[in-house]
Amino acid sequence: MSNEHATLSFSDSGKQVELPVYKGSIGPSVVDIRKLYKDTDHFTFDPGFLSTASCESKITYIDGEKGVLLYRGYPIEQLAQHSSHLEVCYLLLYGELPTKDEFDQFQRSITMHTMVHEGLKNFYNGFRRDAHPMAIMVGVVGALSAFYHDSLDIHNPEHREVSAHRLIAKMPTIAAWSYKFAQGQPFLYPDNRLGYVENFLRLMFGVPAQDYEVNPVVAKALERLFILHADHEQNASTSTVRLAGSSGANPFACISAGIGTLWGPAHGGANEAVLKMLAEIGSVGNIENCIRRSENPDDPFRLMGFGHRVYKNYDPRAKIIRESCHDVLNALGVDDPMLEVALRLEEKALKEDYFISRKLYPNVDFYSGIILKAIGIPINMFTVMFALGRTVGWIAHWMEMIKEPNTPIGRPRQLYTGPTPRDYVPVARRKG
Repeated sequence: MSNEHATLSFSDSGKQVELPVYKGSIGPSVVDIRKLYKDTDHFTFDPGFLSTASCESKITYIDGEKGVLLYRGYPIEQLAQHSSHLEVCYLLLYGELPTKDEFDQFQRSITMHTMVHEGLKNFYNGFRRDAHPMAIMVGVVGALSAFYHDSLDIHNPEHREVSAHRLIAKMPTIAAWSYKFAQGQPFLYPDNRLGYVENFLRLMFGVPAQDYEVNPVVAKALERLFILHADHEQNASTSTVRLAGSSGANPFACISAGIGTLWGPAHGGANEAVLKMLAEIGSVGNIENCIRRSENPDDPFRLMGFGHRVYKNYDPRAKIIRESCHDVLNALGVDDPMLEVALRLEEKALKEDYFISRKLYPNVDFYSGIILKAIGIPINMFTVMFALGRTVGWIAHWMEMIKEPNTPIGRPRQLYTGPTPRDYVPVARRKG
């Protein structure tokens, strides 16, 4: 129990209430308001939960002021430099980096689950060819619960683990097939001789008529992108997964809910918005004018991919992915006017006092969109790529929540501002 308390005073009644204060291992302390309504008949009001800790978690820590991102205590810079996506998956799921034997066993389990039930292929034929890939992802991932009945007991640790491994393993297959379906190309089956990222690239861009050779620079950049997107604390989609999970819903339904939330342009669509902005800028010669427009509060034009809701410093993920961005462009020798606009915009903005003083540095979405476009990922697949990386974070938070004893169902309250009680009036007596 906490020895520290916060005292809340009410000016109208003079009543005071003491609320316990808890400290985390690092980061801000929290005021425990769980008994506030019972003791005072008051709720708190915090639209968007910007100042509310909705749960206790040991998975990810962010310090937006200092530009710090930790997975289970490990700096994102170290993981992106030295780790692999699957090793990060193990870390997020189990809390520690694996030994060699543990990792070999985990990797083998993921590899053996990469195929999906053959009947699931028929699901794709139910969609229009021009269906958005995220619509397909929501439907197909949610439908996994109709095919894998043997791992739906959320109170069974073995079932939870099997479901977690299945989701991590099958997501690349499901995502790549959503792309192949739109292209009218045959679905490829996973190749268990390949690594996680290499297998996904083959599923996306390979064809049965010839062998597919993975570009190691592209694979490395995509691996880093998955690591950087693996988790980001209690964002909208992760909170959605936890909220859905608090009802006792199966993990496939919960992750499908997370995918649906990520689809929102304010959450997972930022890198797509960056490319739309670059297309609007058009050419290098228009950059100066667009920067001046972005500085004008009366002009609706905004530079997308700069600044972040949480980070008030340089996004640590952006520093990492910026290097990969330039590596990919150099390795592929891409000649794309839009990419040239992006590079010159980045260079110009980093020197502008307006952006520096407001800490509007390029963020991870600015660079990720450039990388994805350069390697041939269509814009409507950008959010799918985000979902691929974030899947393990969603699952880790779901598993952490389910293991907590007596987890209450999520039930936010509200400040009601509608009509006060009134009597029903028959239609004949209502005045128009």
